Amino acid sequence: MAERIDAVELRAALVRLRRGSGLPVVFGGLMDGGRPLRIGELHGAVTPALRGLAISPGNGLGGKCLALARPCAVTDYPVARHITHEYDLPVSAEGLRSVIAVPVVVRRQVRGVLYGALRDALPLGERVFDAAVAAARDVEQALAVRDEVSRLVAVRDEADRLVEPAEASGPSWEEVRHAHGELRALAPRVLDEELRARLLAVCGRLESAAGRPAPAGGVALTPRETDVLAAVATGATNATAARRLGLRPETVKGYLRSAMRKLGAHTRLEAVVAARRAGALP
Repeated sequence: MAERIDAVELRAALVRLRRGSGLPVVFGGLMDGGRPLRIGELHGAVTPALRGLAISPGNGLGGKCLALARPCAVTDYPVARHITHEYDLPVSAEGLRSVIAVPVVVRRQVRGVLYGALRDALPLGERVFDAAVAAARDVEQALAVRDEVSRLVAVRDEADRLVEPAEASGPSWEEVRHAHGELRALAPRVLDEELRARLLAVCGRLESAAGRPAPAGGVALTPRETDVLAAVATGATNATAARRLGLRPETVKGYLRSAMRKLGAHTRLEAVVAARRAGALP
C-alpha cells in the first residue's frame, strides 16, 4: 500500500510539474527502505532509456542533487563541466539538453529526486524552478504524512495493549493523545482522498481505543470542532492551533466556543474532558 501511494503521489507531482513548467519531459524516483533511487516515473519520454536507471549520490546531475540536497541544473547536459557523466548514454538517447533536478527532502533526509528537461540547450527560468520546487514539496508532504500514519499506527497498537485505557494516564496514553492531535491537524491538508481517508480511519481507531463510545443521542461535534479540541488537548493556544490547522485564530476561537457550548463546558479544560468522556477524543 505504501509503495502504491508513493507512486501515485510521485506521478501526480510530475504531472503538475509538466503542466506548471511547460517542460516536455519530466521524470523522477523515490528511495524507500534503504534502496537506491531509481527512475520509476516518466512523462513525455520517447525512449525507455531512463526507466529504471539507478542514481548514485554524486554521479550525474541527479547524483549531485542527492549529495547536496538542493536543486541543481545544467543548460547543456552533454558538455556540462560541473557534473560527472556516468549517465550520458541514456540522457543522450532521450535527447535531453537542459535539465533541472530537485530533491525531495523529508526531515533533512533526501528521499527522492524530481527532474524536468528540455531537448534544447536553453536556460531554465524562474517559472521552471518554482514549479519543480513546488512539485517536490507536494511529494515531501505526502511522504511526511505517510511516515506519520505509520508512527500513529504503532502508537495505536500500543494503545490497544493498554489494559484499562479509560483510566490510563501514563506516558503511553499521553503519546496516543498527542499523536491524535497531530493526525487531526494533518488530515485536512492532505489532497489525496484515499490517504486522507486512511488518516481519519486511524484517528477514529485512536478515539475508539479510549474505550468511551459516545452514548446514543450524545454530543455530535463537527470534524473541525474535533480538530480544534484535539489541538487544544495537546496544550496548544488558539494561535498555535490556527497554524497547525491552516485557520485564522478567530475561526479557531469560533469552533472552540461552539464545541464548548455543545459539551456544556465553561473552560477549555472542561471541554477537553467532556469530549473525552463523550468518546470524541482519546
